[in-house]
Amino acid sequence: MQPVLNVEDVRALEERLTRVGVSISELMHRAGASAASEALGMGDVEYVTVFCGFGNNGGDGWVAAEELLRKGIHVTVISPIEAGDIVSDLARMVAQSALSVGVEARIAPPRDEVEALLEQTDVVIDCMFGTGFHGTPRAPFDIWIDCINSSGTRVLAVDVPSGLSAQTGHANGACIVADETVTMLTLKPGLLSDEGRDVCGAIVVAPLAEQTEQLAIEADPVAWRADLSDYQSVIVPPTNAVDKFSRGSVLVVGGSKRFTGAPMMAALAAARAGAGYVTLAVPEPIVPVVQSRMLEIPVVGLPAEADGCFSTRAADLVVRLAERRTATLVGPGMRVSSGTVAVVSALLNTDANLVVDADAINCISRLTSGQIDEFPELLRRTAPIVLTPHRAELGRLVGLADTPPDSLTSMLDAARRVVWADGGSELTVLAKGNASACVGVEAAVLPKPGPASLATAGSGDVLGGIMAALMAREQIDGTDLPLLAALACEIHGQSALMAAERYGSRGVMAGDLIDMIGLAVDAVEERSMMAGLEYE
Repeated sequence: MQPVLNVEDVRALEERLTRVGVSISELMHRAGASAASEALGMGDVEYVTVFCGFGNNGGDGWVAAEELLRKGIHVTVISPIEAGDIVSDLARMVAQSALSVGVEARIAPPRDEVEALLEQTDVVIDCMFGTGFHGTPRAPFDIWIDCINSSGTRVLAVDVPSGLSAQTGHANGACIVADETVTMLTLKPGLLSDEGRDVCGAIVVAPLAEQTEQLAIEADPVAWRADLSDYQSVIVPPTNAVDKFSRGSVLVVGGSKRFTGAPMMAALAAARAGAGYVTLAVPEPIVPVVQSRMLEIPVVGLPAEADGCFSTRAADLVVRLAERRTATLVGPGMRVSSGTVAVVSALLNTDANLVVDADAINCISRLTSGQIDEFPELLRRTAPIVLTPHRAELGRLVGLADTPPDSLTSMLDAARRVVWADGGSELTVLAKGNASACVGVEAAVLPKPGPASLATAGSGDVLGGIMAALMAREQIDGTDLPLLAALACEIHGQSALMAAERYGSRGVMAGDLIDMIGLAVDAVEERSMMAGLEYE
């Protein structure tokens, strides 16, 4: 797994590198050399234009320009100020060095001159703003960013595309859209989520020093980016010595008169993900509708109120059903009422492996008045439990209903409030977003983000079913839960990719994901095994 550090921790990492003998000057020269190397790897390159800012990110660009010139590349640096006026001593020194060996520089050129230069440029290297950037780009940088994005020229961003926050993944104004980003030392959260997913292109990490990996680990990463090879430890080896019970049994509890489809999709997803036996428990009034669609899955009707939601009398019956299953998913389509709150509370008090999704999460929010971190005893249990909130549901859990998490960083912060209040390894929060985070008490794992085709109603119900099937297959060590949840996300994302090939990126519906889950499981597991062999 690759460590992901907050921006402030990256600065601390740089300081620690200086204490073990790698100076800031050496880091800048290595960063510039890495940028030059990546630029040359982008295809036929004869002419490179480097856009530099005022600080050390700009210094990286001047170093890259000098390196490219030495390799015979025609290179021009665009700078807002003369080299001698650069405030940073180190950046000024490397700029003057580049000029002394013949690097061409243009100082604050007008827009038409920039556009003319870009017409003959093969690769742009973006070194205008670094990881410390926040706010909105101002002139001339906003003008240059617009020129670069309009030119169609291949773009290499150094550390972070200029205009993007490396911490939050948001861009509040003009932002470079890069074909590739070479980021220094380690990954940052903003590169992996929100607008970062659109503007970073392929991401390459340049560690710059042999000590970097160990020091990054010691810096207590905010999260870990999972590689395919990492899933081998939670993948069940294939065997023919199985029956429907040894493959795991799943109970799905949900549904209401208003939402009949959600629990059906979750149950079908669990079956497609490999659960050998799936049972669906729904309110009695909707049993005929559900049974007409569920040919392979037994449907159990439970007592309901007049509004079509579970009544409090359903709670004891749900517990009995859960005791006979190896995993239970509760929440899809069940709504929030006194009866559904009773059902969720009863399940939390069992020893069942639980996946708590959708309205079951909202029931917990009601139980705790939106302050789950002040009621740790509610989720403290000996059996594994995974909560799967999207950003709004996560906000409701921790008292942020009006200002829910709006970035990967804030999602991680909110999810940690939940798991740290509980303090046990049995709890994992799978915080869903355009980039999801699987947060346990010891670590947060970031799976590869799924495609935009996942942004469709019912997609979360499908993920809940996949998660329940994985939990049902074997006895789960709580410390494995974040990685297992990340595997569920990988399978979910692969299903969406396969569905998009058939229906188009905007035409995928949740039911289409279900049809692809079995193939997606095989594909992810096979690629994981192959990646593990390559790693060895």
